[in-house]
Amino acid sequence: MSQRYFPISWDELHRDARALAWRLMELGPFDRIVAIARGGLAPAAIIARELDIRLVDTICIVSYREIQGEKAEERGALDILKGLDGDGTGVLIIDDLVDSGETAKAVKAMLPKAHIATVYAKPAGVPLADSYVTLVSQDTWIIFPWDEGETIAKAHAAGKRA
Repeated sequence: MSQRYFPISWDELHRDARALAWRLMELGPFDRIVAIARGGLAPAAIIARELDIRLVDTICIVSYREIQGEKAEERGALDILKGLDGDGTGVLIIDDLVDSGETAKAVKAMLPKAHIATVYAKPAGVPLADSYVTLVSQDTWIIFPWDEGETIAKAHAAGKRA
């Protein structure tokens, strides 16, 4: 299967996250937002502002890993670095993308009554998202604005200045 690339700018992400907030306004109220780190952090901040929710937390899950020596990443086994207690009542979970749905499945198992919302969705993940704004094809690799350029940590590890 050929890979399609779909770059998203900060402006586009902001617009799409606000559109998601408009949809979520009808479904609330929510007591708190939980961002799936790291991809859900920026959309969660936008949605928290739009919905006037001040209680924001994170679930930290690693699902993609850098392929050694390359810029590309591949999906691996999920590592839950930080979870949350409770059943998810009143909780709005935010992520940037639901792809295969594996991360959403793990979060739903952790917080079964939470509402999972993503800005972007792929067909395989759609059944696991309660709300989303933009559907993209399964073979599309979304390039988020925070994925552009070299990180300070990688430059430092390579002995360079970022």
